[in-house]
Amino acid sequence: MELRGWDEFEIGSVLFSFNEKVENIPNVQQEDRSYSENNSFQASVAHWRVEKPIFNVDHCIDCFFCWIYCPDSSILAREKEVEKKGEKIMEQSMVGIDYVHCKGCGVCSSVCPTDPKSLLMVDEHDEEERVLANWPKKEGKEK
Repeated sequence: MELRGWDEFEIGSVLFSFNEKVENIPNVQQEDRSYSENNSFQASVAHWRVEKPIFNVDHCIDCFFCWIYCPDSSILAREKEVEKKGEKIMEQSMVGIDYVHCKGCGVCSSVCPTDPKSLLMVDEHDEEERVLANWPKKEGKEK
């Protein structure tokens, strides 16, 4: 199939996201979905970025605001087993950023409610280890 540019489609065209019907889409990981050639998941937009988000798991409260608001589905979440009240259950947890599709818009960082934020926007070329080592510290509350 020949790929078309954005301006080569007929007006009113319907671009389907998937090649086939995907059952229970919220529980199918991005990389396991059968995306169509016309879906933006098939294209990298990382070369647009000037800044990128760095994720600090130590400050994340798994509120998923970043996941909800990310325009590129670049927030990665996975199920993990946790123990609550002596019972083991499966919960969703944020695990990182899909840098192939993240264009560095900063929405994830702006909607993050933690203090300090669990997502900070940094220069595209900053190394994750250095940024994490210099992460802002949580300020104590005054009495």
